[in-house]
Amino acid sequence: MARHKKIILPKYQQVAIEIAERIDSNYYKVGDKVHARSTLANTFSVSPETARKAVNILVDVGIMEAKHGSGVIVASKDKATSFLSQYKDVQNIEEIKQDLLTHIQKQKKELDELTDLANLLVSQTKKINHANPLLPSELLLTKEAKYLNQTIKDLNLWQETSATVVAILHDQQLLISPGPYAKITAGDILYFIGDEFSKQRLSNFFYPSES
Repeated sequence: MARHKKIILPKYQQVAIEIAERIDSNYYKVGDKVHARSTLANTFSVSPETARKAVNILVDVGIMEAKHGSGVIVASKDKATSFLSQYKDVQNIEEIKQDLLTHIQKQKKELDELTDLANLLVSQTKKINHANPLLPSELLLTKEAKYLNQTIKDLNLWQETSATVVAILHDQQLLISPGPYAKITAGDILYFIGDEFSKQRLSNFFYPSES
């Protein structure tokens, strides 16, 4: 999984981490008195207030200890090491969270694009059907179909379904514009035109039990 850049922390937290890193590396040793906050401010190029906030964090977690009238001293290297480890864990969690958010946003974008494509497909299909009302549909008549071996006239297909049969494929032969006396048998494929509900009506007509 690709990693993002480190999460940008407030400046005083960055300074606290840098001081903890110096303690962990023995640059500052346990018992050392750390320079006044104004000196820390100069060392890390921050304001005295930012330096004060950074020191307060380290005092709160027991890495440093405030001595009234004498500034702060380094109290624990182990706690500095633990503090840095926790910081890295938090960084990893934030990076994983950012990765997840990125993937979620990517998936959402892809889903939106798929939705747009589906809508476009439906729209184009409607346009085609509207522009080509004579585009035929087809229906296979199996031996389970009702009303076999009857003529188109006998079945009153148009009156019953609003579908107009324009061709019948029978035994590999295509009968174009079948007349009213054309007989419908099992295995035939009916080609028909009609409104948007004609196919369902025709299917229900021949296969009523499936409707």
